[in-house]
Amino acid sequence: MINTFDIVFFAFIILVLVSLFFLNEVLLLFKKNNNLPGEDNQETSGDLQEEIKGIRIVLISLVTISLLIYFGYPKIQKAGLEGYLMEWLNLVVRWVHVVLGIAWIGASFYFIFLENSLNRTKNLRDELAGNLWAIHGGGFYYIEKYKGAPGKLPEKLHWFKYEAYFTWLSGIILLMLVYYMNAKSFMIDPAVNNIKPEIAILIGISSLVAGWFIYDLMCRSALLKKPKLFGAIGFIILILISFILSKYLSGRAAFIHVGALLGTIMAGNVFFVIIPSQKNLVNAAKKNHPPDLEQAKYAGLRSLHNNYIVLPVIFVMISNHFPGTFAPTFNWAILAGLTIGSVAVRHYINLYEKENANGWFLVIGAISLFALVFVTSPKSLKNNNTPIAFSEVKPIFQKRCESCHSSHPTDDIQKIAPNGIAFDTPEQIAKMSERIMFRVVQTKTMPQGNKTGITEIEREMIGRWIAQGAKLN
Repeated sequence: MINTFDIVFFAFIILVLVSLFFLNEVLLLFKKNNNLPGEDNQETSGDLQEEIKGIRIVLISLVTISLLIYFGYPKIQKAGLEGYLMEWLNLVVRWVHVVLGIAWIGASFYFIFLENSLNRTKNLRDELAGNLWAIHGGGFYYIEKYKGAPGKLPEKLHWFKYEAYFTWLSGIILLMLVYYMNAKSFMIDPAVNNIKPEIAILIGISSLVAGWFIYDLMCRSALLKKPKLFGAIGFIILILISFILSKYLSGRAAFIHVGALLGTIMAGNVFFVIIPSQKNLVNAAKKNHPPDLEQAKYAGLRSLHNNYIVLPVIFVMISNHFPGTFAPTFNWAILAGLTIGSVAVRHYINLYEKENANGWFLVIGAISLFALVFVTSPKSLKNNNTPIAFSEVKPIFQKRCESCHSSHPTDDIQKIAPNGIAFDTPEQIAKMSERIMFRVVQTKTMPQGNKTGITEIEREMIGRWIAQGAKLN
């Protein structure tokens, strides 16, 4: 019988195989369109083949590792090491994702800063679009940007692309490890929609694919020439997608898939538009042909989109660890507020770098943030002075919580107590009373996906016990 793990594994293998097929098609297309004699063309073709060969090796390595994990996983389960392995996989992949993400976003921010801060008018040579003096780390730096390409290309030219590719790939692996392999707990909330794990995974993957194609079609339409309208329609579509996801997936899963969608758009821009444009610039320079500046301008717009998308992505990813954002029934509206505030802050930074700062955009960001703090504040418990003894709530913790939060969890997924929080003793429960109030009573995000079926009456009893001082006697 096919289970969720099988579905996740085969989805990943298909993704890698499609990537390999696409790389081969790119290579064949390049050879077909560059079938011209000359050393420059041979050099260019060789560069592309080497690059595709490198990516192909990485993808084949991923398939090999995936096969080892897939066939070794049953033995790991049998040995009782499933939770231990998943904990380390989660940690390592998350670390890789964060490190690569910092490198990608840092490079993106730096080049947008350069673009915004270049001197474009004073004492420029004809071939330059701008220049900039800077000081950092105890030294002076001088940067020049060419209008097209320099008369002679340097022997070594640094490319900024692998940071983007592997940030996205590690993010997808992390999405599979945390959400798709634990779909029953992390993607499904019976209070929202009690669908099957396979359907939840399909909805999640479909949102990423559909979102990219919708965005790409918008970029290839006349809307691109109307930035404000483009941004408004794109924002509406994003919130519509988040609204639909919130009606089928748990709030946390809906949020993470919106963040993954935005990350997919950013990586897609790099892979499908920005890097091909840069390759064309390099190839034109090698052949002494005039560069296609319109294509370069188009790639620059996609890069600018990434610049505005990145802060919402970061905020969505961070907020995914804070139930106050994704727990409410109107979480899609909270996501809209986070997006507006993040874009406003990014726009202020861009204007500041152009020496045209407008403080009102910071005000918009601050207002959106404080408004979210206000509207997401938890409701007070109903007045009920009937004393609740610990002996009355202890069975609730034993039945609904200790399957995960224990020194020896019995849950089929959580083999190690989440965040090391155990409720084996009354003192351990009382120590975490404030956190329990927030997660169990106010936001109702624990138990995860309400897997153990805690009732509203039980939540209310726990809330009253904590409100009365969480006394153990």
